[in-house]
Amino acid sequence: MPHRRWSLQLVWLIPIVAALIGGWLAAKAVLDRGPTISISFSTAEGLEPQKTRVKYRSVDIGRVTAVTFSEDRKRVVATVELSKQAAPFLVADTRFWVVRPRVSGTQISGLGTLLSGAYIGMDAGVASESRREFVGLDVPPIVTVDLPGRHFQLHADDLGSLDIGSPVYFRRVEVGSVVAFELDPDGAGVLLRVFVNAPYDRFVKADTRFWQASGFDLALDANGIKLNTESIASVLLGGVAFQTPAESAQAPPAKENLRFALYPDRGIAMRLPDTAEETYSMVFDESVRGLSVGAPVDFRGVVVGEVAAIEVDVDAASGEVRVPVEVRLYPDRLRGKAKRAAAPPGVLIDKLVARGLRAQLRSGSLLTGKLFVALDYFPDEPKAVLQRLAGRAEIPTVISSLKGLQAMLLRLARKLEQLPLDATLADARKSLHTLESTLAAAERAVKRVDSDLTPQAGRTLADLSRTLSGVEKTLAGAQHSLAGIDGVLAEDAPIQRDLRETLREIARAGEALRSLADYLERNPGAILRGRIEAPAP
Repeated sequence: MPHRRWSLQLVWLIPIVAALIGGWLAAKAVLDRGPTISISFSTAEGLEPQKTRVKYRSVDIGRVTAVTFSEDRKRVVATVELSKQAAPFLVADTRFWVVRPRVSGTQISGLGTLLSGAYIGMDAGVASESRREFVGLDVPPIVTVDLPGRHFQLHADDLGSLDIGSPVYFRRVEVGSVVAFELDPDGAGVLLRVFVNAPYDRFVKADTRFWQASGFDLALDANGIKLNTESIASVLLGGVAFQTPAESAQAPPAKENLRFALYPDRGIAMRLPDTAEETYSMVFDESVRGLSVGAPVDFRGVVVGEVAAIEVDVDAASGEVRVPVEVRLYPDRLRGKAKRAAAPPGVLIDKLVARGLRAQLRSGSLLTGKLFVALDYFPDEPKAVLQRLAGRAEIPTVISSLKGLQAMLLRLARKLEQLPLDATLADARKSLHTLESTLAAAERAVKRVDSDLTPQAGRTLADLSRTLSGVEKTLAGAQHSLAGIDGVLAEDAPIQRDLRETLREIARAGEALRSLADYLERNPGAILRGRIEAPAP
């Protein structure tokens, strides 16, 4: 009988051991079981219950167990069971998002999920408050919480071509990216958040200048054409660049979330800051077509201000039209660095106007027709002082060079219209007709001389030549006779003296005839015109 009781005890031992093992496994499962959380998304794309995994740093830490709608049916809620080791990560600033293939303007991500399928990514936060309900991100975060570096804020008038993920450059090296942006509450501008990776964040100082490096900067100056850009990516997708002035290079790094201004280009960003700003008015009595708000105010090639507003003032009684132009001047740009702190505001412009400073409209480009306001000295203008009307100082103006040239040409044209050009042209035509008739008559006279008088002159010269030959022979005979007579008569007889004088006269006559014959042979026309004496040397 005792042996039988022992057998029954052995039979019940197996269920008891199985129950103990089951209880231990159940307790172990409960103890090893991690927290259950809910994550709401705008869409359930890529989420599959019991299949979609949750990963942190590419390590599986849970899975989706169910996908339902939210109470308002505007979002979907994924129930996620996480492993026990993920419990410390469930804090207020932890972020979740669905990792799937994404192609955007700035980056391509999630290509690995083409084969493995979508999963939920996690970025563990650092807050102390724990949480079990989260709102998932629609796009993956650009910067994770544990990435070393610092965030900074940039304020700009508009977003330009920037977007989330646009690169941040320092000396053409990509050192960060744009992580977020939003409009100002009043809509007057855009606030961007950028993240600069360590160790490059130490190059951001309190005086660092940020500017938009989107596209390319094309400049044409005396040195030629300059093309400046950060990279091909910034040309296509936009970017932000920064640089610190040399005098602030040794300053300590800027604090986290420090706010900076975002300038449109590098030239404006690196320009010296203007500590003083003064508003003036300039009244022009001519057209300001081509002048726009923002146009520069130039003093001998240096930009010292800009146009702030353009108005028109028409006097209903007289019909006079005046164009007041409001400008903002930065007087510090007209002073050296050593004189800026000691110069009181408003005094410098007063002195310059008293010495002949005037404002004039000038053309900045013949291609675009854009105008700018030029300040310069005009010593020929009458003296003037800086007038203040309705609390606004008015700088005297002079007419533009182009306008003056147009006025001068108009006066010249009016004077030309008043001249008796028709009568003058008629007289000129008559004079031309008379001159043509005179030239025709002269041409006919020359032809007549050539055809009629020239042969006659030739025959006359031949006869004259024969006459001279006969005279020479006669003279020769006379000389022989005189030789015989000279031997008979006395040397001092009157007949001999008279004969000598006669012979001398005949010799001179023969020489004159010979000279005349030679001259007529060279100048046949002298028979009609007479002999023309050569001018005295």
